[in-house]
Amino acid sequence: MKVYEYGELSSPISLIQCVDEHDFSSLESEISLIKKLTDRDFSLTAFMTEDWNRDLSPWKAPPVFGKEGFGGEAEKTLKEILEYCSNPDKTYIIGGYSLSALFSLWASCKTDVFKGTASASPSVWFPGFITFLKENPVKSRSVYLSLGDREEKTRNPVMATVGDCIRSCSDIFRQSGITTTLEWNPGNHFQNAPERTARAFSWVLNN
Repeated sequence: MKVYEYGELSSPISLIQCVDEHDFSSLESEISLIKKLTDRDFSLTAFMTEDWNRDLSPWKAPPVFGKEGFGGEAEKTLKEILEYCSNPDKTYIIGGYSLSALFSLWASCKTDVFKGTASASPSVWFPGFITFLKENPVKSRSVYLSLGDREEKTRNPVMATVGDCIRSCSDIFRQSGITTTLEWNPGNHFQNAPERTARAFSWVLNN
């Protein structure tokens, strides 16, 4: 994956985000908003995925919309990210939007490298994910969750479960004693992604 670095790289806090071309185009505005929402110093490293559905899905799954399934190569992606996150003096926070947000939650169950997880509108409808989460506790100290208030109002029967799934995530984290919050944003999944992601990262930075 190509890696893009922003901000002061000597900062003790490093934000980690997997992106696609669409996310990449709005990264600077996202970073600008994070700076307005927190006084913490940070850098942000963006990992450009080659294939969103393949690189960020934790295991293979059939198509949920369209004809493209999920390749299940998140392990490979995480390995590349962990090779980057090797400085013991840094605090690493992982986050993202949509499938990148799901990947962030999954990654935080696989390693304790990430001290915080910023998960904006995560694809927690992903088949089998809630079962996985119950069996594999998140290792981050704090987890931010959000969802658009219209995201569960869809005709797609799999994606319509997202509301119940994110409520389950919130309950699991609270019961585990993790510092967490669940924010409901107005609109559907495709509204204000940079702003939602910025709020996710800033909440973790402030907590």
